[in-house]
Amino acid sequence: MAGCCNCRSYQKKTRRPLAGTEWQLIQLGGKAVKPEEGKFTVTLLAEGNRLTGVGACNRLTGAYKTDGKRTLKIGPLAATMMACPGMDEEDAFTKMLESVTHYDMDGPMLLLLSDGELRAVFQARP
Repeated sequence: MAGCCNCRSYQKKTRRPLAGTEWQLIQLGGKAVKPEEGKFTVTLLAEGNRLTGVGACNRLTGAYKTDGKRTLKIGPLAATMMACPGMDEEDAFTKMLESVTHYDMDGPMLLLLSDGELRAVFQARP
């Protein structure tokens, strides 16, 4: 039982706020994603419920809605139109974001879900 208290304490200390934190994608569709500086990140801004981010090379922007019950709806998203390597992954990334219905948090991790199914895992950037 004491171990659980330590886990909860760690999670509380390392938890980051949903809005205002830059989140780095580390898993998409059950597959690990190697974090790369400036790629596959999102930030939910508290002001105006806006989302900003970067895919493989394109900047993303859009709206989001959330409530106190961990629901999360993102989109529609707009993106710049540059072509670069990794466009398939970027397409999967944006489709995943627009399919999100809920989120959960585990310490410094943000888990995005679609109707109860884990779609992506993000890690808070320092």
